[in-house]
Amino acid sequence: MLLLSLTLLGTNEHLRTRQAEVDRINSVPGVLWKAAVQERFAGLPLHASKSLCGVKPGTKGRLAERVRKGTMTVFQRDPSIALPSSFDSATHWPKCSKVIGDIRDQSACGCCWAFGAAEAASDRLCIYSNGTITVPLSAQQTCFCAQEEGCQGGQLETAWDYIQTEGLVTGGQINQTGPFANLGTCSAFSLPHCHHHGPVRDDPYPAEGTTGCPNVGEGESPQCPSACDTGAKAPFNDFTKHRYSFSGSVQTIADEDGIMQAILQHGPVEAAFTVMGDFENYASGIYHATSEKSLGGHAIRIVGWGV
Repeated sequence: MLLLSLTLLGTNEHLRTRQAEVDRINSVPGVLWKAAVQERFAGLPLHASKSLCGVKPGTKGRLAERVRKGTMTVFQRDPSIALPSSFDSATHWPKCSKVIGDIRDQSACGCCWAFGAAEAASDRLCIYSNGTITVPLSAQQTCFCAQEEGCQGGQLETAWDYIQTEGLVTGGQINQTGPFANLGTCSAFSLPHCHHHGPVRDDPYPAEGTTGCPNVGEGESPQCPSACDTGAKAPFNDFTKHRYSFSGSVQTIADEDGIMQAILQHGPVEAAFTVMGDFENYASGIYHATSEKSLGGHAIRIVGWGV
């Protein structure tokens, strides 16, 4: 009973500390978003999301060095191309709305860097083929073959280099769930769905760090797949031959307008942002940092913009 009492006291203290941080955020003059205590982090200390930030430090410096060496180019913004006030890739390319709308779950694994790349590559494959190739490309292969210990974090350029040189098999969500459940893809993601941080919602998934969704610790990442899943169907059941790649140069983009034009012309992009200490308390509105503490980097896929 003493251990239980100490645990409850610790949980209550974390909750009080977090509520105080929420109150601080909501009282910031001119704040454009609303903070709330999220169920996922309610009993955890502030900045508990740090372990989920899977982009390794130094991204900007690495990209700049590659540009200097000529192994990466910078996307050139054309000022004559008008940028609309809002844009949605799924609406603009309706033949690809199914793949663009496929929101995948990286589980309690720090392989956001691989997911952003696999998803954006899936989108662009569909767009490039005018909707004739509508398949999810494997985040399982990207995360655990592009580099060892993929759950422990990685680099955006590592994923794209791998896709270009090795190619990706098809592969969607765990147990062939999601919008491509009946496709019979080659290598689906092997870690379970989890309840993640973000706006409060009702879902049936266990929270990260629990028995149903344990955090993937050091040395525990799944191995690089060498064959398709048992339930893979033709033509996706050949791990060696049925892969998708691309030619040309991997590009980086210098600014917001460049990102918008790249999406407008070619489709979704992968990006990374610094996760600030207040982000895990976000509930609604237009996020901007009210904290000076950085927790690490998180990779995402940008599919559009609005007002």
